[in-house]
Amino acid sequence: MAIHGVIDVALKQTAVFPATLVVERAYGMLEVHSEDKGEVRSAGDAILRHLGVSLEDRLRPKLVSNTIIRAVEPMHAMILDKIRFGSMIEPGQSLFILETEPAAYAALAANEAEKAANVRLVDVTPFGAFGRLYMSGPESEIDSASSAAVASLKGITGKESAPFKEK
Repeated sequence: MAIHGVIDVALKQTAVFPATLVVERAYGMLEVHSEDKGEVRSAGDAILRHLGVSLEDRLRPKLVSNTIIRAVEPMHAMILDKIRFGSMIEPGQSLFILETEPAAYAALAANEAEKAANVRLVDVTPFGAFGRLYMSGPESEIDSASSAAVASLKGITGKESAPFKEK
């Protein structure tokens, strides 16, 4: 429930507006937006102060899995399209699937992949125990997107997280 205090601080101290709020016992998420990138950074700083932590306290991402399925079969595309929140997968396209811990880094990986290649965001789940990213597109574009996503995660410094344990 601490996420409510976090959003309160961000909204009262900056000119951002909320885009997404996921309330979870251990792995919630807040996404804020602004036309001014400085406001988003200020919101991040305010949140860190509120939590009593610094950027150096962040956890370094772990790349849990990284898969490319080439020439997706029509039935595979159909079943994935039922659960997606982004674009549809077209049969014959390639599918990039990435899983990371902490989950929020899936959003960063998606952003960097989209900037590097002409791909479709099929789904991204940046909350929960693990984050997941699904993207589709032509094989060469997926290869470029995958490289950019993985490089973005490898470039982040931070503290080592404890291994995830099933409850």
